[in-house]
Parts: sequence; structure tokens; C-alpha cells
Amino acid sequence: MAFDYKKEYKEFYLPKSVPGIITVPEMNYIAVRGQGDPNAEGGEYQASIGLLYGIAFTIKMSKKGSHQIDGYFDYVVPPLEGFWWQDGVQGIDYAHKENFQWISLIRLPEFVTREEFAWAVSEASAKKKQDFSGVEFLTYDEGLCVQCMHIGPYDEEPGTVDAMHQYVEEQGYAPDITDQRFHHEIYLSDARKCAPEKLRTVIRIPIRKI
Repeated sequence: MAFDYKKEYKEFYLPKSVPGIITVPEMNYIAVRGQGDPNAEGGEYQASIGLLYGIAFTIKMSKKGSHQIDGYFDYVVPPLEGFWWQDGVQGIDYAHKENFQWISLIRLPEFVTREEFAWAVSEASAKKKQDFSGVEFLTYDEGLCVQCMHIGPYDEEPGTVDAMHQYVEEQGYAPDITDQRFHHEIYLSDARKCAPEKLRTVIRIPIRKI
């Protein structure tokens, strides 16, 4: 049975649809940075997803090739994630998606070192005849956060975010989005196949004690 991060770490991937406080440990990711409206046809964001999965599946399928990664275990590729911000804006302004700055992410299994990651980028570049130079190995220690499962269209996320802000204030905390701590989303549904009202998105916001 392949190891499934969503099932093994439900506290990080399957929170309740009401806000809760959690401490998230350091994790490693495949990451691609970019900017602009994620819905733009043929835009940077859509291209980033192809790059992420190109590396993710090169690592996952390495078990069938000549390059054997030390400590490898079979696993389900974790869900797509994203860090989002806008320069000069506190929080997120959903009305101006063209100003989004973002980092697209997929979590890496613990056995993937920087050296093995570099091998995967080289292997994917050679096999797919594609430029993967924009893909990076990113370590992120998220720390103390509030998170909540948002069910519904992405454009309705502000209501969930407002409820999260109200909750943390009642608990004696404040949002703590900085240049190093980001608005974080984890996409559990495939927007191409799922009805908008059924989309499941984990929203996570860094916080600090007041």
C-alpha cells in the first residue's frame, strides 16, 4: 500500500470546516515561483503546475529505473499547494488576481535530499526535453498557524478567511503574514473535474500570540 500523506497526516490535510490552531513542522517542497492571475490561459501559474508534476513523478517513478534513491518508499504524490501574496497588500485582494505573487508547491517525501532533487531535475530535463531550471528545492518551517477547510469556489474564500481572523483574535492571536510567512492553500480537489461548490481547499494563515 502506497504511503498517503493526506491519510497519514490528517491534521495537516483534512482539517475541520471551522478554524483551528496548529503548529506545522518543517517540510521540503518542489517549488516554482511566479506572478499573475492563476486563471490566465497559458500563464505562468498553469505552466508551473506542469513543472511541479514533472519532477514529482520523476521521483515517484525512479523505483522503475536504474537510479535507486536511498530510503525510497512508495507513496501517493501529495496535493498541489500554493503560497500567495500581493506587494503592498495586507492579506489577499481577490479582486486583483493579476497582482498575485505566488509559489506553487508539492511536498517532497523525506527521503529526497538536495542531491536526489538535483538528479530528478536533470533526469526530467533530459527525458522530457523541457526546461526545469525554474524548479527549486524549498524548505519551509511554517510554525504556528490557523487553518480551516474551505468548501466551495475559490472566489468565496474571503468569507472563510474572515472567520479565521475572527477566531484567532478571540483566542488571543493575530495574523502574522510577513516576507517569510505566507497565506497558504492546499488543493484537495481537481478544479478541472470538480463542481465549484464541492471544491475542498485547506486555508492556512500564520499567526502570533498577542
